[in-house]
Amino acid sequence: MNWQIQQILRRRRGAETGAIPAGCGGALSVCLVYPNHYAVAMSSLGFQTVYKLFNDQPDLVCERAFLPDRDELDAYLKSGDTLVSLENERPLSDFDLVAFSISFEPDFVNIPRILKLARIPSCAADRTGADPLVIAGGAAFLINPEPAAEFFDLIAFGEGEALIPPLAALCVQHVAASREMLLQELGRLAGSYLPAAGHDTAVQRITAPAAAPPACSVLLTDETEFGNMFLVEVSRGCPRGCRFCAAGFVYQPFRQQPLELLKAAVLEGLQHRKTIGLVGAAVSDHRSIEALCNFIVEQDGSPSLSSLRVDRLTPHMLELLAKSGHRTISLAPEGGSQRMRDLIRKNLTADQILDAAEAVARAGILNLRLYFIIGLPGENDQDLEELVKLTAAIKERVVEQARRHKRLGEITLSVNPFIPKPFTPLQWAGMCPLEELKRKVAWLEKRIRPLANLRLKVEDLHGCVLQALLSRGGRELTPLLLQMAEGLNLRKAAKLCGIDVEACVTRIYAPDEKLVWEVAPVADRERLLTEYQAAMKQLPEEQTP
Repeated sequence: MNWQIQQILRRRRGAETGAIPAGCGGALSVCLVYPNHYAVAMSSLGFQTVYKLFNDQPDLVCERAFLPDRDELDAYLKSGDTLVSLENERPLSDFDLVAFSISFEPDFVNIPRILKLARIPSCAADRTGADPLVIAGGAAFLINPEPAAEFFDLIAFGEGEALIPPLAALCVQHVAASREMLLQELGRLAGSYLPAAGHDTAVQRITAPAAAPPACSVLLTDETEFGNMFLVEVSRGCPRGCRFCAAGFVYQPFRQQPLELLKAAVLEGLQHRKTIGLVGAAVSDHRSIEALCNFIVEQDGSPSLSSLRVDRLTPHMLELLAKSGHRTISLAPEGGSQRMRDLIRKNLTADQILDAAEAVARAGILNLRLYFIIGLPGENDQDLEELVKLTAAIKERVVEQARRHKRLGEITLSVNPFIPKPFTPLQWAGMCPLEELKRKVAWLEKRIRPLANLRLKVEDLHGCVLQALLSRGGRELTPLLLQMAEGLNLRKAAKLCGIDVEACVTRIYAPDEKLVWEVAPVADRERLLTEYQAAMKQLPEEQTP
């Protein structure tokens, strides 16, 4: 093997703590693959959890592999070496099972890249008994598996704690069976979807048992976004039901870990890292979040929360965060105007947002990150004007508090375009056209630029269009993914494959239309439709579909 590749893999192994020894024993060999770079993969608590779950199963050994970084990829291409696992530098094609864990739709593009490097046929239909079984799971497939379905022999719908033990046991039991017989047996498991067999009947989504312990960091390394943290999942799902967000509908019911279990996880984490990263779609909605943060501080640790719900802030919580060294707090008004916040069911008023921003600054945390969505159904320039006015008012409140602290902070507006996600009430709505999004961004830049200590950060619009396309499309996108994996950009790949991207992402679906992503009905369709109709009532009649 190329010495550069070996050097990179050795460095990574040497920088990790907590890796599970991957011996040569075990009836079943599994390679767990994250279709992005190592630093991205190891920042994912979900990926780490699945790694531990596989290795917890008897008679099974699980290793890991990733999309090579640029230098690593160059070494693979120059040497002609096949992609290998991190632990034992074993070719992926030598494993019994290659399991992809995928959280985000744009990573679909990297699936055929990885399989090509591993010398495994990209499409399941082209594989033989000599090839590993290639399976997948993760949040991206709960939303819409179809664009990438033909790459896999099996897709597992649900949460790893419930899916992996029976799947692993069956694979171990039938490890010597033919590919066809093993797939036939696996297809009988709850949550299993065999893409080659189609989906005439809906696949059942499997939820983790209520008694499942909190997911925590398994491996620690500085080569990740959260290298200084020990991550602990405090809850799963979200009780809010914002109409644009999949977390409130896909991961139901909302589950909160008991405080005592979380304290035990924190004590374990503090042996390795001073900062405890609290993970979940609705961290601040946990019934004991303040008590947990208080406990972390009492143990001389520092709690870190990805974002705080505006209406869940308390002076004591902010005091704890300030005391533990927080310099930035993220708040998510989402809608710039009251009309847009009502449309997405955010249940926040401008006064609540202003009071929360002032409370954060009063506590001495003077850097704010504000999350907004543009391009929502029915949005107009007046809504954008209100977004700017709200931001300016937030700035005034923060500056007033900053004077008391005798130092200035910075406010960052993180602006993302609306993407109509499957299994949300707004799944029937269309995305704002790309050129109109560009106009809105230019308008915001012009209005925000004169405001001091304000920074506008906009998500890559072309990347968001790709995400929307892969969220809404079907198997007609498989050729497009294959072309993009070879290096074509979205525009060129779509032209070559005859796909009208704009028509797909901006399309408004009829309520009674069969939707391509409804392979596994992970949310109640009637509830989604009721919420969609309620959202559309916020719009003038001429803007209603």
